[in-house]
Amino acid sequence: MKIRNLYLPFEAGLIETDEYVSQEHRNTYFEMVFIFKGKGIQVINENQLEYAPDKLFLLFPRDLHDFKVQEKTSFFFLRFNESYLKTQSKEWLQKLDYIFYNHDHLPGCILKNVEDKPLIRTLAEAILKEQKRKNVYQQEVLQQLINTIITIAARNIVLRETARGYHPSQRLSVLGYIHQNIYSPNLLKTEVIAEHFHISPNYMSEFFKRQTGESMQHYIQSYRIKLIENRLLVTNFGLTEIAIEFGLTDVSHLNKLFKKFKQMSPSDYRRAGR
Repeated sequence: MKIRNLYLPFEAGLIETDEYVSQEHRNTYFEMVFIFKGKGIQVINENQLEYAPDKLFLLFPRDLHDFKVQEKTSFFFLRFNESYLKTQSKEWLQKLDYIFYNHDHLPGCILKNVEDKPLIRTLAEAILKEQKRKNVYQQEVLQQLINTIITIAARNIVLRETARGYHPSQRLSVLGYIHQNIYSPNLLKTEVIAEHFHISPNYMSEFFKRQTGESMQHYIQSYRIKLIENRLLVTNFGLTEIAIEFGLTDVSHLNKLFKKFKQMSPSDYRRAGR
C-alpha cells in the first residue's frame, strides 16, 4: 500500500493523463480533486462511481482511493494538512467541522448546488494562474482562494443534509441541526430540538435512540468532544478560548467534560497528540 505525504502546509496543481491508473493509495493529508475534463472511475474505500467534468471530490487522510482514467483527464488537486489548519481562524474552523465530521466518505461529487460548479472551476483556474506569477502577497491570495473552495465544499455538505427537511426516517435532519448548533448549548436542549421539528420531546428522545443506538444528549456531548479534540490537536487556541467557543462556562467545565469522555485533561491530550 503506497502512502503519500505532504511536506508543505498546502499545495495545488494540475495533472493531465490518459493512462489507466490503478494504484490505490492512502494520503496523510486532506485532498480535493476537481475534474476540468475527461471521464473515468473514482474508487474510494472500495466504492466506485463514474467521474466527469465539473465534479469535485473530497479525500480524507487514511481513505483508500484512486482514479481509473477512461478518457484523457485534467485533474486539479488541492492538498492541505494539519499545519495549514493551525493558521486559520476559529470561525473558519467551525465551517470545516462539517467536512471533517459529517461527510460520509463515499465516492461521488460533493457539489449539490449546480451553480457552484462553474465557481469552483473559476477558483481553481485562478489558483493555477496566481501560482505562475511572482506578485507580492501571492501566498495570502492563494490562501484566500483555497479557503473559499473549502468553504464552498462545506456549504454543499450542509445543503445535502438539510435539503429535504425532517422526516422520521431521515435521522440526518436531526443530526444536521445538532451539527449546525453545536456551539450554542441552549439550542441543543431536547425540548428546543423537539419544538424545532414540531414533535413531542418524549418521541424525539425515543426516535433518536432507536436510530443511533445512543441518547441524543450523549451524542451531542460525544460530537462536541470530537470537535474539541480537533481544536486541541490542530490549533493553538487556549483552553479558555475553546471553552468559550463551545458555550462552556469556564476551563473547569471543559476539563470536567473532557475527562469524563477521554480519561485525561485537555492539556494532557494536547501534549500526547503533538
